[in-house]
Amino acid sequence: MQLTFRQMLTFREVMRSGSITEAARTLGRTQPAVSTMIQTLEDQLDLRLFLRSQGKLTPTPEAWFFLEECDEILARVERTERTMGRVGALQSGKLKIACHPAASSVFLPRLLTRFLEGKDDLQVSFIMRSSDVIEDLIGSQQFDIGFSETPIPRASIRQVDYALECVCVLSPDDPLASRDEITPADLDGRPMAVLFDQHGTAIRTEAAFRDSGARFNKRLELRTFLPGIQFVTAGVCVMVSDMITAYSHLMQAPDGARLAIRRFRPRITNSVSILTPGYATQSLPARAFIADLQGAVMQMQTEIEQVLATR
Repeated sequence: MQLTFRQMLTFREVMRSGSITEAARTLGRTQPAVSTMIQTLEDQLDLRLFLRSQGKLTPTPEAWFFLEECDEILARVERTERTMGRVGALQSGKLKIACHPAASSVFLPRLLTRFLEGKDDLQVSFIMRSSDVIEDLIGSQQFDIGFSETPIPRASIRQVDYALECVCVLSPDDPLASRDEITPADLDGRPMAVLFDQHGTAIRTEAAFRDSGARFNKRLELRTFLPGIQFVTAGVCVMVSDMITAYSHLMQAPDGARLAIRRFRPRITNSVSILTPGYATQSLPARAFIADLQGAVMQMQTEIEQVLATR
């Protein structure tokens, strides 16, 4: 026995209207077609669903029982249709995002807040992890999207890479804030906040000082650049920071409390990537958020360049 969706819809309409004629009109079908559908249904079930007398239909007890079953099945199908419609409209579904520390406090949460507007049934898991952990979470398909420092390419991960320019962050009343560009010679002997020795930006920053013959005074060694903003604000040090940290500061600091952001030369970059599982198909919400994230990274680069160009 293979009951069809159309058979159940037709039967339910006949039960609701109490008439083959009315059911046919509601369904937009001919009366003979509806009559044949009901007769075929009875044959398949091997049950009498209606008593027929003088052109009138009287449902049997079996018909009322079958109606309850049809209502339950059709209601489930209709709920599924509505749910999938909301998924298609990006209003429902699930999204799992892992983000490295630099973007986790301001940049990505603000973007995600805008993305969630009007999507009340979209469930999001958002965690902060180190870049190497994010790489494993994406490669093992535990998360849909990762935003991290660029990993070594591997087949289990698709990645879109961005080489973001590092900038010099200093107090607005620092004499160097009047300059368009800051060089190692300008920072000769100045206390600096720098990432841990193994990080690429720390290695390249120290190399820039060494190549120019300037003294590299690493006063503070940090795991991320985020706390460095507080130290620079307090006048404890200056910092050659990744772009995302500097941009996040500009996004949330009041106009009168913003630090000076200046171009640093020689150019040092910090590469970040949008990561997705290499062997999995992206959901519609994931694809939409990735598009927004790509746009946000491009917008950040444009706005930072505008800040640097005003000097």
